[in-house]
Amino acid sequence: MNSIFRGDLDSTRGRAIAWIDALFVDHAVFRLVWSNLAEVVPGRAYRCNHPTPGRLARLTRRYGIKTLINLRGQAQNGSDALSREAAHTLGLAFHDMSLESRGAPQVDRILRLHGIYQGMEGPALLHCKSGADRAGLASGLIVMFEGGTAAQALRQLSWRFGHIRQARTGILDAFFLRYQREAEGRKPFLDWVRQDYDEAALRRDFRANGLASFVNDWVFAHE
Repeated sequence: MNSIFRGDLDSTRGRAIAWIDALFVDHAVFRLVWSNLAEVVPGRAYRCNHPTPGRLARLTRRYGIKTLINLRGQAQNGSDALSREAAHTLGLAFHDMSLESRGAPQVDRILRLHGIYQGMEGPALLHCKSGADRAGLASGLIVMFEGGTAAQALRQLSWRFGHIRQARTGILDAFFLRYQREAEGRKPFLDWVRQDYDEAALRRDFRANGLASFVNDWVFAHE
């Protein structure tokens, strides 16, 4: 279902529509009780699903959050508008850093995330919709930026977060596994990304399970 929000947060009616859109079209009703929150880098980076304004305020107070990284990009729905407003009210730096959950990670976006991460004021909170796939990819990348291993990065893509590696989203796992197989221990991760990583080859070689993809895309309604 498409968003029913039309960009108005200034009127009572517009704000009500934003909340209805967030809760029932974007499924934030489930996120009222489920945050999918986890620490990625102690004191530096945390991950979660799309936070409601109230939860964003609580997490900001609890962890001293300074930066919010939106992995959905400009979604133009109620959830997006409300979280942007809340980030502004809380004085958080806000970054749109759109990632794909079912495509081969793109070199330019990996490098852009690295630039944001290197230059940001921490701690940062990064979120997608459910906190499963794009948040897992971004968290895995941050683990690599910090000098971690592919095995450590892959822990950010797990059932614990609702990630299904047998589905189309498993291409994200395949990305880290390819680095592990081709270059880990021999070439730094970002050098491999810049010089050797082949997006087209990863797309060509990856095969998803159809049933798992159906469950992930339509039953769990992951973006």
